[in-house]
Amino acid sequence: MALRTALSGFVMLVVAMGIGRFAFTPQVPLMMAEDQLTLTTAGLVAAMNYLGYLVGAWDAMRASRRVEGRLFAGIAGAVIVTLLSAWADNAWFHGLLRFVIGCMSGWAMVLTAAWTNEKLAHAGRPGLSAAVFAGPGAGIAISGLLAVYIHSGNLSAAAGWLLYGLLALVLIAFISHWLPRPGELHRPGVKPESLVLTPDLRRLVWSYSLAGFGYILPATFLSQMAAARFPGSVFAQFLWPVFGASAVIGIGLSILLRDVGHSHQRLAVVLWLQALGVLAAWLLPGMSGLVIGALLVGGGFLCAVQLSLLYGRELAPQHTRYMAGLLTTGYAIGQLVGPMTSALSTWLTQRLEPALGVAAIALFIGGALVWRSQHERLSQFQ
Repeated sequence: MALRTALSGFVMLVVAMGIGRFAFTPQVPLMMAEDQLTLTTAGLVAAMNYLGYLVGAWDAMRASRRVEGRLFAGIAGAVIVTLLSAWADNAWFHGLLRFVIGCMSGWAMVLTAAWTNEKLAHAGRPGLSAAVFAGPGAGIAISGLLAVYIHSGNLSAAAGWLLYGLLALVLIAFISHWLPRPGELHRPGVKPESLVLTPDLRRLVWSYSLAGFGYILPATFLSQMAAARFPGSVFAQFLWPVFGASAVIGIGLSILLRDVGHSHQRLAVVLWLQALGVLAAWLLPGMSGLVIGALLVGGGFLCAVQLSLLYGRELAPQHTRYMAGLLTTGYAIGQLVGPMTSALSTWLTQRLEPALGVAAIALFIGGALVWRSQHERLSQFQ
């Protein structure tokens, strides 16, 4: 039962996040080549996705009715909107669809995390929850390899969207019988005590919000940066699958190192490594900088998600869904500011790179916020 729950959550995040949200990244060069988007409008379309993610996460956090229905809609919506994207041919249409799929993935992320964490904890297998968060990375790796086929076959952006949508449909059909039943995500009449935002919780929310801002620029534009620096390079097309595979490996390392230090300390180290990855993508010449950026930013992407939710659960164990929603809302705000920053950077300088410096600073600050807990800071001065 625990393995089935973990596998279901894993596949749901593959579809809703790895394909539904992040297939946009390898599609950007194709859509720009077909004059559907420019570098500036691509940033604004991405911002619409993150705005939708914010709305979905906030709603999932506060929902008291039809909670399971939201999860089902999030998963189904990721499939349907991905398929509909094949008929979009301009920034306005893509922006609308990205907003909708953002809402869907916000529902799916928060509610999948809450459902799997609770089910696995009750089954005595809480360690499996980390494996669930490998889903987005696996989805990115799979969709990235599919993108290599799409680019090498000179397929259109529309054909790419159809292939991604069909892949998502097949994956969801595989786990459709294992989805949560009514009452598993929300029990009417059961209300925990109000959550008190302690200093540690506030620092965690700020840290996770900065993490969302810091990683999203390379996550959104890595493929386009590689295509711009190395036009026609086949190797550049593998950068996005490397990002996704690194995310899965990062989760594996997080599981292996789960007894090293405290969760908040491991989270701080992950954010600092991501900051170095962003700087590498900006400052190091040639393909090496982009590869190091993909390895470090990708490797820390899901670790930061999993460790932040774990630390939040440690600080507020009776508020799993609310904390998942609160953190994801902060993360979504950070992600929303990221593309707006990139759009401003490309408008003022015609280059994306200056925005990467701001992203790296945000990640360094995010790590510093959680390096020490309130108890550890007080002990230092005693």
